[in-house]
Amino acid sequence: MYRRTNVDTRSPLELVVMLYDGALQSLGQARDALARNDLAARTTAVSRTLAILTELQGTLNVKEGGAIAEELDRLYAFSISRLLDVTTKRDQTAIEDIVRVLTPLRDGWSQIAQQGIAPEP
Repeated sequence: MYRRTNVDTRSPLELVVMLYDGALQSLGQARDALARNDLAARTTAVSRTLAILTELQGTLNVKEGGAIAEELDRLYAFSISRLLDVTTKRDQTAIEDIVRVLTPLRDGWSQIAQQGIAPEP
């Protein structure tokens, strides 16, 4: 109930930041699971991250968002590809690559949300 209330009271921009936070948290869990060789936990964390990335990618409006939306689409596609390397190759550097992509995006969206600016994409 708390989570539902938390989501219902957030602006669309704050929800985007929450998605990034969730993805980064899941990537941390995937990293830990990979280190422990815990296949079930890794699968859960990777699946959660994949769901978040596909949601972010699926909500892009490339037509109206122009070059920014196209670049976000490219970054999400890269991150999804690297996420598959986590699963198929147990590649921990892939997790770090995704974190390096998502962290500045998260920070940027957070700044936009704090300023109350509504971006096009």
